[in-house]
Amino acid sequence: MDARVDITDIYAFQKPGDINKSILILNVNPLAPTHADEFRHDARYELLIDNNADAQPDVKFSIRFSKKEDGHQFANVQRLARSNGSDGGDEDDEDVIDEAPVSFGSEPKVTTSGDYRFFAGLRSDPFFFDLVGFLHGFAFTGVDFFKDLNVFGMVLEVPNRALGPSPQVGVWAHTLVPATLQPKRLVQVDQMGRPAINTVFNHGNDKITFNGTQPADQRGLFLASFVGTLEGFGYDPTTATGIADILLPDILTFDYSSTAGFLNGRQLTDDVIDIELNLVSKGAVTTDLVGPHSDYLPAFPFLGTPH
Repeated sequence: MDARVDITDIYAFQKPGDINKSILILNVNPLAPTHADEFRHDARYELLIDNNADAQPDVKFSIRFSKKEDGHQFANVQRLARSNGSDGGDEDDEDVIDEAPVSFGSEPKVTTSGDYRFFAGLRSDPFFFDLVGFLHGFAFTGVDFFKDLNVFGMVLEVPNRALGPSPQVGVWAHTLVPATLQPKRLVQVDQMGRPAINTVFNHGNDKITFNGTQPADQRGLFLASFVGTLEGFGYDPTTATGIADILLPDILTFDYSSTAGFLNGRQLTDDVIDIELNLVSKGAVTTDLVGPHSDYLPAFPFLGTPH
């Protein structure tokens, strides 16, 4: 996949010290800037909000970038919302951020517009995980593969009212690029809700297929394979089906009135791998021996200074 649109992680949490706002983070470009030193200008990066539990986006925060010229690039953010019951196109379009400069250096350039704040640029990868141990049959040694790596991050501070009238929402993200031979049509190439779901539960070409699906379709397409993976970890069919029903669709559940972490949204310090390892292994594996990084910022944009 084009690294510029390869999603590494998403996060959603209540803004520290402000119960009326939330922080949404979408990271792309693993190993940045090794494979790419810019955001893709013809792509669309979107954070999606479901506020009525139908696995369909009711609100989209759509991020687009200019071409990178002379070392500079700029972002625009739109909030697109549909009315309740609408099954048509987007309604109530609103430009919330205009011409925000992308940060390619160590100092974060933050753009404020009304109740919104936005950052985009090179930052320290916040994810922590013994990836090598995972790939070698859970032989964890506590070596954090991501400790010294960078990503391209997009951080959006939003008023909670922009997410929906009820605090219980679903959050996920996807990236879209022009279709081959049909450049005016955008197609989804990656998507993510909860961390590591595609990594753990899908195999072979199913990983690629999963990235192109919509959450509303995932239970019908992938339930059987998720159940099979859980049975392989020792769950009986009934329990495996119950857990798979919770994990699908792949949407991060978030109560923006709560400061609790994962499985309520996801904070940067949440040890999501330990939680998920314990779940999928039926308690046989409880930790990868890796903990949170020490370089998170205490305030916006929260992502650490790039290495």
